[in-house]
Amino acid sequence: MEREKLLDLILERALLYDPQKGFTLSSGRRSTYYFDCKRVTLFSQAVLLIGKAIWEKIGEEEIHAVGGLTLGADPLVLAVCAYAGLKGIPVEGFIVRKEPKKHGTQRWIEGYVSPGRRVLIVDDVVTTGGSVLKAIERAEEAGLEVARVVVLVDREEGGREAIISRGYAFSAVFTFSEIKQAWERKHGRPFLTRFEGQEAAAGLEAA
Repeated sequence: MEREKLLDLILERALLYDPQKGFTLSSGRRSTYYFDCKRVTLFSQAVLLIGKAIWEKIGEEEIHAVGGLTLGADPLVLAVCAYAGLKGIPVEGFIVRKEPKKHGTQRWIEGYVSPGRRVLIVDDVVTTGGSVLKAIERAEEAGLEVARVVVLVDREEGGREAIISRGYAFSAVFTFSEIKQAWERKHGRPFLTRFEGQEAAAGLEAA
């Protein structure tokens, strides 16, 4: 039930869909859809749902801290820490900066986490896996042991494979396929992953 509530919030708030104009992704590629997950991860009614969903992916694995690359991972870090706190489990949160701090400690990582700790790396959306791998690299440079990666949404565009190929356990709360199917059930029509002109051209080629 709680997972379904979270899926509904993603459909209602995070999934932006425009098969005519589309969106430009961080990779520069154009897409008919875009996940603006901060519209969910920064919503009070979603915080504990997210924390629980990610925590359930950990299972019995021992985790001392959770973190990821700013900015997408930040709300997820707090969500997991909040949920763990309600369960009486001490978990530290940390943020991986995109560039080192210019003053003070001049560190890449913000938070109270020490070398040797087993950590969970999180992110809101994974496409190619670049942001997650960058966070992993900085975490390991700081002496942390990356136990697992969990993301809220997997766009299923190679990120999972890239992360697993590096030897890291990976799981997603939702995959694009699952979200797409839920959208089609809700709206009663196909979800186009190619622009409308491309869909028509593909149909002619198939004929």
